[in-house]
Amino acid sequence: MTAQHEAAVGKYQQSLEAVAQQRRAHKDAFDRAREKLQADHAQKVGLARRNHEARLSSYNAKRQQRDAEVTALEESYRRGEAESVELYNEMVLSRSDYPPGFPQKFRLVYQPENRQLVIDFELPAIGIVPTVEEYRYVKARRAIDEKPRKPAAIKAIYRELVAQTALRTLHEVLEADQGSHLDTVVFSGYVNKIDETTGQEIRPYLVSLRVTKEAFLPINLARVEAQACLKNLGAQVSPSPEEARAVRPVVEFDMIDPRFIGEVDVLGELDARPNLMELTPAEFEALVSNLFTQMGLETKLTRASRDGGVDAVAFDKRPILGGKVVIQAKRYRHTVGVSAVRDLYGTMMNEGASKGIVVTTSGYGPDAYSFANDKPLELVDGGGLLYLLESIGRPARIIMPLDS
Repeated sequence: MTAQHEAAVGKYQQSLEAVAQQRRAHKDAFDRAREKLQADHAQKVGLARRNHEARLSSYNAKRQQRDAEVTALEESYRRGEAESVELYNEMVLSRSDYPPGFPQKFRLVYQPENRQLVIDFELPAIGIVPTVEEYRYVKARRAIDEKPRKPAAIKAIYRELVAQTALRTLHEVLEADQGSHLDTVVFSGYVNKIDETTGQEIRPYLVSLRVTKEAFLPINLARVEAQACLKNLGAQVSPSPEEARAVRPVVEFDMIDPRFIGEVDVLGELDARPNLMELTPAEFEALVSNLFTQMGLETKLTRASRDGGVDAVAFDKRPILGGKVVIQAKRYRHTVGVSAVRDLYGTMMNEGASKGIVVTTSGYGPDAYSFANDKPLELVDGGGLLYLLESIGRPARIIMPLDS
């Protein structure tokens, strides 16, 4: 073999070795890439599995919590607890299907002591009735003509709507009374409108009635005449609902509150104990409630609480000027600070009251007066309280105890 041939063979062998090395390098790179892809895939699968398991665990926890809440609600409802009965009936009425334009706003309260459900229900105004009776296409003019509905027909339809809505609502809650908690239902339907003479918002009631379950369920609503049925049930119905002429509701909804308690006649015993500082805080609250009742307001004393709530709620029945009033009574030796007045204002807003009143045996600081200056708040100090008591023929004194 010549040297030239040996050199060629050696070069060829080197080429083969280089190719082999390249193949090995390629295989190693391929294996590393595959392992990386597998590792990445396994990591993604693991992350996805952990996320799925976390979501599933969260879902199961929420489901268990929801199931527990539903079970608790069912048990509470079976026991006839007021909050659960109210929530159940809220769900019943919320699922009621009405045409577009109906407000579908209501509020209700359950009174377990007499097994009575009181419903305050917003009715649509007369504008819900279409003013056009029919439309006709005129081919010659390629136009659509409207046939207006007569005013008398609009009034008749609206009266029927008011009556049918009342009966329907009563039917829904009484038929759904699975726990047999309702002996009586009070329905009062109102409309929201603007008083054209004053520009103020008003809420006239168009229909109100109290009916027992025993009297209502046998009625075949598919065959009755709604307005006659209401009349037979003793309902108070507006003589002109289209004009929003109001009737007095059977039950004043705002006067129903589980916080209200029976009052003690502290004013009647005031002559024997004229120093207001000798009253206990509870007696002083009752005194203030008695005072506003004597002044012509419908006043209800509330249960004692530690949540900064009101001590009494009064209702001024005068139209336009009246409304709900929240009252805080403070038998204090020292000045009432702005924080107490600020708290009452917040409570007033939460309660939807038109006015807040703080009554104290002492006085108020300048910050309290400054805060109340541009708000519907009345600050009655010790002197003002004595004046009010004097005005109703119940004179009293405020003698502060001596500092020890």
